[in-house]
Amino acid sequence: MTESNGSVPPDRDAAVDGDMCVDERAEDGRQTRGGQVPDWEKRFRAPRVSLPDWAEDAPDRSLFVSNATGTYELYAWDRSSGEQRQVTDRPNGTTDGVLAPDGDWIWWFDDKDGDEFGVWRRQPFAGGADEEAVPGLDPSYPAGLALGRDGRTAVIGRSTDEDGTTIHLARGDGGAPVEIYRHRESAGVGDLSHDGSLIAIEHTEHGDAMHSALRVLRPDGSTVAELDDTEGGEKELGLEVLGFAPVDGDTRLLIGHQRRGRWEPLVWDVATGEQTDLALELPGDVSAEWYPDGSALLIVHGFEARSELFRYDFAERGLTEIDTPAGTVSGATARPDGSVEYLWSSAAEPSAVRSTTGRVVLDPPGPKSPGSVPVEDVWVEGPGGRIHALVQKPAGAAGPLPTVFDIHGGPTWHDSDSFAAGPAAWVDHGYAVVRVNYRGSTGYGRAWTDALKHRVGLIELEDIAAVREWAVTSGLADPERLILTGGSWGGYLTLLGIGTQPEAWALGIAAVPVADYVTAYHDEMEGLKALDRTLLGGTPEEVPERFEASSPLTYVDQVKAPVYISAGVNDPRCPIRQVENYVKRLEARGAVHEVYRYDAGHGSLVVDERIKQVALELDFARRHLPES
Repeated sequence: MTESNGSVPPDRDAAVDGDMCVDERAEDGRQTRGGQVPDWEKRFRAPRVSLPDWAEDAPDRSLFVSNATGTYELYAWDRSSGEQRQVTDRPNGTTDGVLAPDGDWIWWFDDKDGDEFGVWRRQPFAGGADEEAVPGLDPSYPAGLALGRDGRTAVIGRSTDEDGTTIHLARGDGGAPVEIYRHRESAGVGDLSHDGSLIAIEHTEHGDAMHSALRVLRPDGSTVAELDDTEGGEKELGLEVLGFAPVDGDTRLLIGHQRRGRWEPLVWDVATGEQTDLALELPGDVSAEWYPDGSALLIVHGFEARSELFRYDFAERGLTEIDTPAGTVSGATARPDGSVEYLWSSAAEPSAVRSTTGRVVLDPPGPKSPGSVPVEDVWVEGPGGRIHALVQKPAGAAGPLPTVFDIHGGPTWHDSDSFAAGPAAWVDHGYAVVRVNYRGSTGYGRAWTDALKHRVGLIELEDIAAVREWAVTSGLADPERLILTGGSWGGYLTLLGIGTQPEAWALGIAAVPVADYVTAYHDEMEGLKALDRTLLGGTPEEVPERFEASSPLTYVDQVKAPVYISAGVNDPRCPIRQVENYVKRLEARGAVHEVYRYDAGHGSLVVDERIKQVALELDFARRHLPES
């Protein structure tokens, strides 16, 4: 389930598990062995579930996402009876949903074919007809949602090209929503206090879309408190809302900060101004959420592509580790009985929703996903410092191997020791897979994440080139059989890489990429315009030389490798027109390329479509990669 609070995501990566969908022109491409469905396809088809959200005032009521029908949709789950019910049913799927604190209402975002532009709708938990949740608000891109305890009162964030960001308060009495905030720069709803008297928002009025400031408002829009770590000429620190204390009348707000070079939590009493720095002394990025009684915090610590859980008790001011297996916790929540539920996986083992009680919380019916091979850690010296890469290869295989550099999106994201069906498919077909946490990735400190400014794309490719050199000289990779691939920002780096490093790559496979940076800027959603202005230091008109240097279109005539591109015709993040501009240049040169335009947005939530994508990418590599 996607996060409901916060501003427009400061990245381009919106697809579930990073899997994109591609070409309908070729045949299905299913590869069978003796009529059996291969393991790589079973991984996509196996039923999967998200970490269930639960209603604060009705903890037996939960909401989760599953692909049980072949499309990712929202499901209601009554834990007391065990009954599960599908809530949404749309051709292109639904993942953005929120369960109201009273457990009586489910809100979900209704867009058109993945264009991310729409309205919030709601449905009773027990079932019944959907209704428009806030009549009177025009469609927009979502910029956060926080629900009151009655399930009808709501704070709604909206983003449009015309208005920038607006935030509205809708009361449960059915009256017209009231605008309480407006600004041209990106902003979003953080949280609504337990008693509904305080509203926390994140904003970037200072013009730096990568680092938010915080403001707390009353329901009438007047300001209670402000916190801005970008003031005083320092433009490298950000803040984030993690949530109000879950107790009536409690004015403590849990926030994340970067004051010591990484994400850490602190407690800010917005009434008194007091800040309680927890000083946890953990080396990686730290996030947190409240235990239901407000007496402790559930800590999630991510460091060097893995994560772990702790409990922090305010009375003792100390950490207690919560035992979890080695791998990645991609979500966790503390229950009223003190137990913790978490979504866990590793590169070798598929995801599962577990509990500190020792049981599997939610085990979807149907065939189980096959596992894959473990990931190996590699550290490579690069131009900006040590680069962490994750490597998988077929069991027992000796190099040099055909090797896929699978580049993550974001760019403010990272690859981790977690289960991913896409890389596992390449391994099944005899490839080594290398994933690079280049500068710009999260989990390695603020300086590493913020290093992208101005030389966007080129910095990441320097790190990828350093790891490529290691892969070849170590004997892992066959230098004549290297594939550069990725989706979203990873697709952008793929096209930029095969243009700026034409001798390095045998193939390029780019899903939903930025291909023509100037046109992408003019056509993309408003929140991403703000991000690009921050990354490049202005608009295409203000800094044309930077946009030119960072645009794949600039280097398209240097591309030598066959290239495969997929693009969603409704994509608001990497819009279709800029892809068409790049493709026309390939066509004019007679360059070897294949293109697929699919009828959805920034990726697909339909399992069959995603399987087709992987099959076609594998087939493209089979047909175009040189023989060993």
